[in-house]
Amino acid sequence: MAPRTKNKLVRPFLKWAGGKRQLITEITRYFPKGRFTYYEPFLGGGAVFLDTQFPQAIVNDKNAELINCYTVIRDRVEDLIEALKIHKEQHSETYYYDIREQDRHAQLYANLTAIERAARIIYLNKTCYNGLFRVNSQGQFNVPCGKYKNPSILDEGVLRAVSLYLSKHKAIKFLCGDFEEATQSAKKGDLIYFDPPYDPVSNTASFTGYDVNGFKRSQQKQLRDLANNLHKRGCRVMISNSATDFIKDLYSDPIYTIKIIKASRAINSNSLKRGKIDEVLIMNYSVQAG
Repeated sequence: MAPRTKNKLVRPFLKWAGGKRQLITEITRYFPKGRFTYYEPFLGGGAVFLDTQFPQAIVNDKNAELINCYTVIRDRVEDLIEALKIHKEQHSETYYYDIREQDRHAQLYANLTAIERAARIIYLNKTCYNGLFRVNSQGQFNVPCGKYKNPSILDEGVLRAVSLYLSKHKAIKFLCGDFEEATQSAKKGDLIYFDPPYDPVSNTASFTGYDVNGFKRSQQKQLRDLANNLHKRGCRVMISNSATDFIKDLYSDPIYTIKIIKASRAINSNSLKRGKIDEVLIMNYSVQAG
Protein backbone atom coordinates (compact mmCIF):
# COMPACT_ATOMS: atom_id res chain seq x y z
CA MET A 1 0.00 0.00 0.00
CA ALA A 2 1.40 3.40 -0.95
CA PRO A 3 2.15 5.71 1.97
CA ARG A 4 -0.47 8.35 2.70
CA THR A 5 0.40 11.97 1.98
CA LYS A 6 -0.14 14.02 5.12
CA ASN A 7 -1.08 17.68 5.26
CA LYS A 8 1.19 19.41 7.79
CA LEU A 9 -1.49 22.03 8.46
CA VAL A 10 -3.73 19.32 9.91
CA ARG A 11 -2.82 19.77 13.56
CA PRO A 12 -4.48 20.63 16.89
CA PHE A 13 -6.58 23.79 16.94
CA LEU A 14 -6.78 23.83 20.76
CA LYS A 15 -4.20 23.82 23.55
CA TRP A 16 -4.79 20.80 25.76
CA ALA A 17 -3.44 19.66 29.13
CA GLY A 18 -1.61 16.38 28.61
CA GLY A 19 -1.53 16.89 24.84
CA LYS A 20 0.80 14.67 22.82
CA ARG A 21 2.30 17.06 20.27
CA GLN A 22 5.82 16.63 21.67
CA LEU A 23 5.53 12.83 21.76
CA ILE A 24 3.92 12.11 18.41
CA THR A 25 7.09 10.73 16.82
CA GLU A 26 7.76 8.48 19.82
CA ILE A 27 4.17 7.21 19.86
CA THR A 28 3.55 6.69 16.16
CA ARG A 29 6.84 4.87 15.56
CA TYR A 30 5.19 1.94 17.35
CA PHE A 31 1.96 2.09 15.34
CA PRO A 32 1.41 -0.96 13.12
CA LYS A 33 1.37 -0.72 9.32
CA GLY A 34 -1.42 -1.72 6.99
CA ARG A 35 -5.18 -1.21 6.90
CA PHE A 36 -7.26 -1.02 10.06
CA THR A 37 -9.73 1.21 11.83
CA TYR A 38 -8.08 3.58 14.28
CA TYR A 39 -9.83 4.23 17.60
CA GLU A 40 -9.06 7.00 20.08
CA PRO A 41 -11.56 6.94 22.98
CA PHE A 42 -9.98 9.91 24.84
CA LEU A 43 -9.60 12.35 21.95
CA GLY A 44 -8.81 15.61 23.76
CA GLY A 45 -6.81 17.98 21.57
CA GLY A 46 -6.37 15.23 18.98
CA ALA A 47 -2.63 15.62 18.39
CA VAL A 48 -2.06 11.97 17.48
CA PHE A 49 -5.31 11.61 15.53
CA LEU A 50 -4.66 14.73 13.46
CA ASP A 51 -1.02 13.86 12.83
CA THR A 52 -1.63 10.29 11.66
CA GLN A 53 -4.57 11.30 9.44
CA PHE A 54 -5.97 7.80 9.15
CA PRO A 55 -8.78 7.60 6.57
CA GLN A 56 -10.90 5.36 8.81
CA ALA A 57 -11.24 6.24 12.48
CA ILE A 58 -13.66 6.27 15.39
CA VAL A 59 -12.79 8.97 17.91
CA ASN A 60 -14.54 9.84 21.14
CA ASP A 61 -14.50 12.22 24.05
CA LYS A 62 -17.01 12.64 26.89
CA ASN A 63 -16.63 16.43 26.61
CA ALA A 64 -19.59 17.49 24.46
CA GLU A 65 -18.21 21.00 23.84
CA LEU A 66 -15.00 19.53 22.47
CA ILE A 67 -16.77 17.12 20.12
CA ASN A 68 -18.97 20.00 18.99
CA CYS A 69 -15.81 21.89 17.97
CA TYR A 70 -14.67 19.01 15.77
CA THR A 71 -18.02 18.56 14.06
CA VAL A 72 -18.45 22.30 13.47
CA ILE A 73 -14.98 22.47 11.92
CA ARG A 74 -15.89 19.54 9.68
CA ASP A 75 -19.30 20.85 8.60
CA ARG A 76 -19.30 24.66 9.00
CA VAL A 77 -15.71 25.85 9.02
CA GLU A 78 -16.30 29.12 7.13
CA ASP A 79 -19.08 30.13 9.53
CA LEU A 80 -16.78 29.29 12.43
CA ILE A 81 -14.00 31.45 10.98
CA GLU A 82 -16.38 34.40 10.70
CA ALA A 83 -17.45 33.95 14.34
CA LEU A 84 -13.81 33.81 15.47
CA LYS A 85 -13.04 37.00 13.54
CA ILE A 86 -15.58 38.80 15.74
CA HIS A 87 -13.94 37.46 18.91
CA LYS A 88 -10.52 38.49 17.59
CA GLU A 89 -11.72 42.04 16.87
CA GLN A 90 -13.46 42.41 20.23
CA HIS A 91 -10.85 40.75 22.44
CA SER A 92 -10.04 42.46 25.73
CA GLU A 93 -9.96 41.30 29.32
CA THR A 94 -13.48 42.61 29.89
CA TYR A 95 -14.74 40.93 26.73
CA TYR A 96 -13.07 37.65 27.76
CA TYR A 97 -14.95 37.54 31.06
CA ASP A 98 -18.22 38.45 29.34
CA ILE A 99 -17.82 35.47 27.00
CA ARG A 100 -16.67 33.19 29.82
CA GLU A 101 -19.76 34.19 31.82
CA GLN A 102 -22.15 32.79 29.22
CA ASP A 103 -22.22 29.27 30.64
CA ARG A 104 -23.31 30.70 34.03
CA HIS A 105 -26.69 31.53 32.46
CA ALA A 106 -28.45 28.34 31.42
CA GLN A 107 -31.03 29.88 29.14
CA LEU A 108 -28.52 32.12 27.38
CA TYR A 109 -26.13 29.25 26.89
CA ALA A 110 -28.89 26.94 25.62
CA ASN A 111 -29.70 29.50 22.92
CA LEU A 112 -26.17 29.57 21.50
CA THR A 113 -25.81 27.85 18.15
CA ALA A 114 -23.30 25.04 17.64
CA ILE A 115 -21.08 27.51 15.75
CA GLU A 116 -21.25 30.08 18.56
CA ARG A 117 -20.38 27.43 21.16
CA ALA A 118 -17.42 26.17 19.14
CA ALA A 119 -16.11 29.71 18.55
CA ARG A 120 -16.50 30.46 22.26
CA ILE A 121 -14.47 27.44 23.33
CA ILE A 122 -11.69 28.10 20.82
CA TYR A 123 -11.56 31.80 21.75
CA LEU A 124 -11.42 31.11 25.50
CA ASN A 125 -8.82 28.38 25.03
CA LYS A 126 -6.54 30.68 23.00
CA THR A 127 -6.83 33.62 25.37
CA CYS A 128 -7.07 32.03 28.83
CA TYR A 129 -4.22 31.67 31.29
CA ASN A 130 -1.67 29.02 30.29
CA GLY A 131 -3.90 27.55 27.57
CA LEU A 132 -5.92 25.39 29.91
CA PHE A 133 -9.31 23.83 29.28
CA ARG A 134 -10.74 23.55 32.78
CA VAL A 135 -14.24 23.62 34.24
CA ASN A 136 -15.50 23.77 37.83
CA SER A 137 -17.83 21.31 39.55
CA GLN A 138 -20.81 22.91 37.78
CA GLY A 139 -19.18 22.35 34.38
CA GLN A 140 -18.44 26.06 33.92
CA PHE A 141 -15.25 27.27 32.25
CA ASN A 142 -13.27 28.89 35.07
CA VAL A 143 -9.78 29.73 33.80
CA PRO A 144 -8.78 33.40 34.21
CA CYS A 145 -7.79 35.58 31.28
CA GLY A 146 -4.20 35.24 30.10
CA LYS A 147 -1.79 38.15 29.68
CA TYR A 148 -1.04 37.90 25.98
CA LYS A 149 -0.14 40.87 23.79
CA ASN A 150 -1.29 39.23 20.58
CA PRO A 151 -3.01 35.87 21.18
CA SER A 152 -3.38 33.56 18.19
CA ILE A 153 -7.17 33.39 18.23
CA LEU A 154 -7.70 32.48 14.60
CA ASP A 155 -5.58 30.27 12.35
CA GLU A 156 -7.62 29.98 9.17
CA GLY A 157 -5.12 27.68 7.47
CA VAL A 158 -5.24 25.08 10.23
CA LEU A 159 -9.02 25.21 10.59
CA ARG A 160 -9.58 24.78 6.84
CA ALA A 161 -7.02 21.97 6.61
CA VAL A 162 -8.60 20.08 9.51
CA SER A 163 -12.03 20.63 7.96
CA LEU A 164 -10.87 19.23 4.62
CA TYR A 165 -9.38 16.12 6.25
CA LEU A 166 -12.48 15.42 8.34
CA SER A 167 -15.00 16.06 5.56
CA LYS A 168 -13.01 14.15 2.93
CA HIS A 169 -12.98 10.89 4.88
CA LYS A 170 -16.55 9.75 5.49
CA ALA A 171 -15.30 6.76 7.53
CA ILE A 172 -14.25 9.08 10.37
CA LYS A 173 -16.89 9.04 13.09
CA PHE A 174 -17.16 11.20 16.21
CA LEU A 175 -18.69 9.85 19.40
CA CYS A 176 -19.42 11.61 22.69
CA GLY A 177 -19.66 9.18 25.55
CA ASP A 178 -17.99 6.52 27.66
CA PHE A 179 -14.57 5.26 26.60
CA GLU A 180 -15.66 1.63 26.85
CA GLU A 181 -18.69 2.14 24.62
CA ALA A 182 -16.47 3.86 22.06
CA THR A 183 -14.63 0.59 21.36
CA GLN A 184 -17.67 -1.68 20.97
CA SER A 185 -17.24 -2.05 17.21
CA ALA A 186 -13.47 -2.71 17.34
CA LYS A 187 -12.48 -5.93 15.61
CA LYS A 188 -9.40 -8.07 15.12
CA GLY A 189 -6.48 -6.08 13.74
CA ASP A 190 -7.86 -2.65 14.66
CA LEU A 191 -5.70 -0.22 16.65
CA ILE A 192 -7.02 1.43 19.79
CA TYR A 193 -4.91 4.22 21.28
CA PHE A 194 -5.95 5.18 24.81
CA ASP A 195 -4.72 8.49 26.23
CA PRO A 196 -6.74 8.72 29.46
CA PRO A 197 -6.41 11.32 32.19
CA TYR A 198 -3.16 10.27 33.84
CA ASP A 199 -2.65 8.59 37.17
CA PRO A 200 -1.35 11.43 39.43
CA VAL A 201 2.38 11.33 40.11
CA SER A 202 1.75 12.97 43.50
CA ASN A 203 -1.17 13.87 45.74
CA THR A 204 -1.45 17.30 44.10
CA ALA A 205 -0.50 16.50 40.51
CA SER A 206 -3.30 15.69 38.10
CA PHE A 207 -4.16 16.11 34.43
CA THR A 208 -7.92 15.78 35.06
CA GLY A 209 -8.77 19.45 35.49
CA TYR A 210 -10.78 19.60 32.28
CA ASP A 211 -13.11 16.86 33.55
CA VAL A 212 -15.80 17.58 36.15
CA ASN A 213 -15.63 14.07 37.56
CA GLY A 214 -11.90 13.41 37.32
CA PHE A 215 -10.58 9.93 36.56
CA LYS A 216 -10.25 7.63 39.55
CA ARG A 217 -8.05 4.58 39.99
CA SER A 218 -11.15 2.42 39.75
CA GLN A 219 -11.55 3.79 36.22
CA GLN A 220 -7.89 3.05 35.47
CA LYS A 221 -8.67 -0.56 36.43
CA GLN A 222 -11.77 -0.48 34.22
CA LEU A 223 -9.56 0.67 31.35
CA ARG A 224 -7.08 -2.16 32.03
CA ASP A 225 -9.94 -4.69 31.99
CA LEU A 226 -11.16 -3.23 28.70
CA ALA A 227 -7.64 -3.54 27.26
CA ASN A 228 -7.57 -7.20 28.34
CA ASN A 229 -10.89 -7.81 26.58
CA LEU A 230 -9.73 -6.04 23.43
CA HIS A 231 -6.61 -8.22 23.47
CA LYS A 232 -8.80 -11.32 23.55
CA ARG A 233 -10.70 -9.97 20.54
CA GLY A 234 -7.46 -9.66 18.58
CA CYS A 235 -7.28 -5.87 18.71
CA ARG A 236 -4.02 -4.00 19.04
CA VAL A 237 -3.92 -1.67 22.02
CA MET A 238 -1.60 1.17 23.01
CA ILE A 239 -2.02 3.14 26.24
CA SER A 240 -0.24 6.30 27.41
CA ASN A 241 -0.04 7.08 31.12
CA SER A 242 2.26 8.34 33.83
CA ALA A 243 5.00 5.99 34.98
CA THR A 244 3.63 5.41 38.47
CA ASP A 245 4.07 2.13 40.32
CA PHE A 246 0.28 1.74 40.26
CA ILE A 247 0.11 1.89 36.46
CA LYS A 248 3.14 -0.36 35.95
CA ASP A 249 1.66 -2.93 38.34
CA LEU A 250 -1.73 -2.65 36.62
CA TYR A 251 -0.19 -3.74 33.32
CA SER A 252 2.27 -6.31 34.68
CA ASP A 253 0.62 -9.13 32.71
CA PRO A 254 3.10 -10.58 30.15
CA ILE A 255 0.76 -9.69 27.28
CA TYR A 256 1.89 -6.07 27.73
CA THR A 257 5.16 -4.39 26.85
CA ILE A 258 5.91 -1.22 28.83
CA LYS A 259 8.25 1.41 27.43
CA ILE A 260 9.40 4.40 29.50
CA ILE A 261 9.56 7.70 27.65
CA LYS A 262 10.45 11.24 28.68
CA ALA A 263 7.74 13.84 28.23
CA SER A 264 7.84 17.63 28.52
CA ARG A 265 4.89 19.05 30.42
CA ALA A 266 4.45 22.80 29.97
CA ILE A 267 0.92 23.05 31.41
CA ASN A 268 1.05 23.08 35.20
CA SER A 269 -0.13 25.71 37.66
CA ASN A 270 3.19 25.37 39.48
CA SER A 271 6.00 26.49 37.18
CA LEU A 272 8.51 24.48 39.25
CA LYS A 273 6.75 21.28 38.22
CA ARG A 274 7.01 21.91 34.50
CA GLY A 275 9.64 19.96 32.59
CA LYS A 276 10.64 16.37 31.80
CA ILE A 277 8.73 13.57 33.50
CA ASP A 278 8.56 9.82 32.93
CA GLU A 279 5.58 8.44 31.06
CA VAL A 280 4.80 4.96 29.81
CA LEU A 281 3.67 3.51 26.50
CA ILE A 282 1.92 0.19 27.07
CA MET A 283 1.32 -2.16 24.14
CA ASN A 284 -0.20 -5.60 23.74
CA TYR A 285 1.52 -6.25 20.41
CA SER A 286 5.01 -6.45 18.99
CA VAL A 287 6.07 -4.01 16.32
CA GLN A 288 9.38 -2.96 14.83
CA ALA A 289 9.82 0.70 15.79
CA GLY A 290 9.96 2.86 12.68
